[in-house]
Amino acid sequence: MDAVTIAGRDFFDRARARLSLDVPAALNDLTAQARRGDLDLDPDLWRRAGVSATKPAAVLIPVVERAEPTVLLTQRHADLPSHPGQIAFPGGRIDKSDANPLEAALREADEEIGLARDFVDPIGYLDIFLTFSGFRILPTLARVAPGYTLALNAGEVTEAFEVPLAFLMTPANHQFLKRDWKGIERSYYAMPYRERYIWGVTAGIVRNMYERIYGE
Repeated sequence: MDAVTIAGRDFFDRARARLSLDVPAALNDLTAQARRGDLDLDPDLWRRAGVSATKPAAVLIPVVERAEPTVLLTQRHADLPSHPGQIAFPGGRIDKSDANPLEAALREADEEIGLARDFVDPIGYLDIFLTFSGFRILPTLARVAPGYTLALNAGEVTEAFEVPLAFLMTPANHQFLKRDWKGIERSYYAMPYRERYIWGVTAGIVRNMYERIYGE
């Protein structure tokens, strides 16, 4: 898949054909199958680490429909207790007041970066991503119209920026690495872009997006 194809209408057409807004049972049913995240990189690792993912969450993957589409990402505040300073998608826990995961993702995007819903056209959910911090994340892919303005929540986000979709959808840019985590070797993806280091859950979700949109 070349960069011209990725950067054109083909991405959105493929996404609409392959994704839906049907909520997977595994988001709330812990007995249902959910295979993404650290689990599918090393299934035995979860047993050895003694961790489980039980908290439903949602993130928004905002793909900005420019001449060459981009993905809108955030830099988390360095003082946050969870994943401080890391690059992330806007999102968080699904509240009881949220009608569905899509509404949770839209609410979080509004609260974190001030992305107005009028600019967001939801396309569909990717696979549930299980994290070692205990979350069952359902990523929502959406087309974002250019011309939006942002108002960052300074307590949560220090910066919002765009990365070319073509870069993120090129497998040659997907590094597969290992690191020690409390005495256990963990596998993860990383996608360094200029001065940005995209890795961990965010990179894993990007990898899943590539596999869902362009995989056979």
